[in-house]
Amino acid sequence: MTRSTSAARPEPESVRRRIRGLDAEQRSAQRRNQLLDAATELFAEQSFSGTSIEQICQHAYVGTKGFYDHFDSKEACYVALLVKLTEQIQQRVIEGAAAAAGLDWPQRAAAVIAAFVHAIADDPRLARVTFGESGGISTAVEKQRRINRRWAAAFLDEQWSTKPAADAADEHRRLALALATIGGMFELVTDWLHHHDDGGAPDAVDTLIVDLTRFLNAVDAGRAAVG
Repeated sequence: MTRSTSAARPEPESVRRRIRGLDAEQRSAQRRNQLLDAATELFAEQSFSGTSIEQICQHAYVGTKGFYDHFDSKEACYVALLVKLTEQIQQRVIEGAAAAAGLDWPQRAAAVIAAFVHAIADDPRLARVTFGESGGISTAVEKQRRINRRWAAAFLDEQWSTKPAADAADEHRRLALALATIGGMFELVTDWLHHHDDGGAPDAVDTLIVDLTRFLNAVDAGRAAVG
């Protein structure tokens, strides 16, 4: 009699490598998200300088080796977190602008500012991590902050403008003004954060929206006056 060998056949590679329904790539992505979630919590509570890699790993239930599989350093982890949170904030702002697309600029501006403020303040940790912690950490972090500001400036110029730039000099002037305006708005956010460390009271959020709206309207009035 010939003995069946079907029971002895090894499982396919894809089956053997799945754990709890996840393959190796999915498990790696899950660990990365766990680390970033833990970093969000700890950086918001303890600050960047007050948090160690070991604490992030313990909070995420991920080993130190797993951390270094994804990030070369704590700084690299923070940059990745800043990119992730910024993308979420930018998406909320884009959606706010799209929802107000048919309105005049003052109403559209108010809607965009409200979307921005709620994106960073509905979860108090986000404002602390993106604005309260980002200054002065390192050259790499500062580079990412500048990228974020230039994106915001370009977005603001697009919302402001009713026609394309006349030439390269006009484009530079417009973007410089938008960049300076964004810098002022972000400074107001940082100041608000330091004075409202509860980070999420509705009245404090409304105050920030009002302050940013007034500032933007004042700059816009000056921009219109000088042409």
